Amino acid sequence: MHPTTAVPPAVHLERIIAAPPEQVYRAWLDPDLVRRWMAPGTMQVTRVEVDERVGGSYRVWQGTDEGAAGGFESVILELDPNRRIVLRWGFVGPARTDGPVFDSRLTITLTEAPGRSTSLTLVHERLEALREAMPQVAMSVGVGWSTVLDRLASTVERAAAP
Repeated sequence: MHPTTAVPPAVHLERIIAAPPEQVYRAWLDPDLVRRWMAPGTMQVTRVEVDERVGGSYRVWQGTDEGAAGGFESVILELDPNRRIVLRWGFVGPARTDGPVFDSRLTITLTEAPGRSTSLTLVHERLEALREAMPQVAMSVGVGWSTVLDRLASTVERAAAP
């Protein structure tokens, strides 16, 4: 494989967020909160649908000033309130379900940290299909999540501030 297309088998990121686990958990599942942080760079979230149950859909539409850019068509595989969320994460383009969906697995684990904070661990794995179809996009998954987690932390910390 050419070095410019080398993609790790999984993205593994950790953050300490200055808010309790229940607030961080809600930020992943409340569409109004997801809309505030689930877009990297200059992208914006234009719509969010969350059917908060195992087997429910988790759908995010993203766009830029130029129009629709795609987003995610996902299914909730596991919910352990305030502790863990597992999703079958599907990357999609502007055609949504009429175009290809690149399935992967996203696991968010939350544990209580000192000072009413949360230790968040994000593992995004099974990226092979995305890597094969769009190596440049697959290479940016880690950077994208890092940016998005910074926005998540900022959103939740502002809400948790006294």
